[in-house]
Amino acid sequence: MSETRTVVEEFYRLLAAGEIDALGELFADEIAWDIYGAKEVPWTGRRTTRAEAVEFFTSLPDHLQLENFTVSRILVDGADAVALGDMSHVVKATGRTFASPFAFHLTVEAGKITRYVTFEDSLELARAFGAV
Repeated sequence: MSETRTVVEEFYRLLAAGEIDALGELFADEIAWDIYGAKEVPWTGRRTTRAEAVEFFTSLPDHLQLENFTVSRILVDGADAVALGDMSHVVKATGRTFASPFAFHLTVEAGKITRYVTFEDSLELARAFGAV
């Protein structure tokens, strides 16, 4: 099994278990992180450090109630992996449901995640936040 696949599978295992501190250890000190979307959504934007990644995963439950998060497939090509799946959450501030397919692009170098980019229905997320 490739190092990339091993790290990405461990990332999703720790995420599902809620083991955020251990999950944070999978990130490099410096990362290229981007979640595209409306500025009204508290977690969109760029992050560049492990600490910022941990803060993201720690604060997400303050905003969302998980209904479903299913990774259906992980595709790996060298250092790059793409996780495909579906998710749905209730936005706590509005009570609206956000449901979307997703693709997460992760890059693993020297056993650490150095890139994390999210592709989801950002318009639907903005609507669930009441931003549009």
